[in-house]
Amino acid sequence: MALNWRFKIDKILDNGIAGFLRNTINLPTQVENLSASYKAAKPFPHIVLDDLFPSALLDCLVAEMPPLKEENWVRHDSEQLLRFNLRSAVYLGDSGFRLASFLHSAAFLYFLSELTGIWDLLPDPYLQGSGYHVMPMGGKFDIHCDRNTAYSTGLTRRLSLNIYLNKGWKHQYGGQLELWNHDASRCEVVVEPVFNRTIIFEIADGNFHGLPTPVACPRGQSRNSFAVYYHTVGLTGHEKVAPHGSVYGPSIYQRKRTMRDLAKDLIPPIVWRTLRKFLVERK
Repeated sequence: MALNWRFKIDKILDNGIAGFLRNTINLPTQVENLSASYKAAKPFPHIVLDDLFPSALLDCLVAEMPPLKEENWVRHDSEQLLRFNLRSAVYLGDSGFRLASFLHSAAFLYFLSELTGIWDLLPDPYLQGSGYHVMPMGGKFDIHCDRNTAYSTGLTRRLSLNIYLNKGWKHQYGGQLELWNHDASRCEVVVEPVFNRTIIFEIADGNFHGLPTPVACPRGQSRNSFAVYYHTVGLTGHEKVAPHGSVYGPSIYQRKRTMRDLAKDLIPPIVWRTLRKFLVERK
């Protein structure tokens, strides 16, 4: 039975996995070329693809985004991070369910494996920590390496896929994703979060990235994206993966303190949290 299953996989790949996806995604070139670009990318393996998904689908995805109410979202508000995450995959609308189902499908998993060289990828249909990500004005995520395991299953996180949902986004609004070198001393790549731009990158210790500059979009707008994580059972060459959450870059490399940082130091924590909540709810 195992040999027969392996034969079926080989047959699919021989025929070209892109053929199974041609009516769903738009690839700019052959998967072999994309894979070469992904693996050669600096400062760590990644690829940026524009117009990968049907714009009409993403328009619907934006339109059905749940309102920013407590029952729908998890609010992250700390010194390093200000962002809203979708609380559960059950809050997805029809378009979100269609997109998530496709991103978790066998055909797309095979595509990711051909692209990255990481095989036996497993999705997270519960979208723990993923789904919609919303950064309001003032939102940020300091330079960090992602957590290396799934929240509940203990599976090893290997890939992050982020689809940007921001029409008419201007450079001065900020929100650019920055990819830094392996000691978090230098930014090497900047990715604008424009509509229907997708970035796929490897999750690993030393793969530093983030949005260290607070988002400066107009009041009432936000930087929106849809994220999915992919996993494997363990990590080849490692007996056991020691779980950790987000690992931030050394403080010596962080950007200069702002007036906001100073205010946080001077204001009592309970007053600071109340003030931030009030300001975000007004946006």
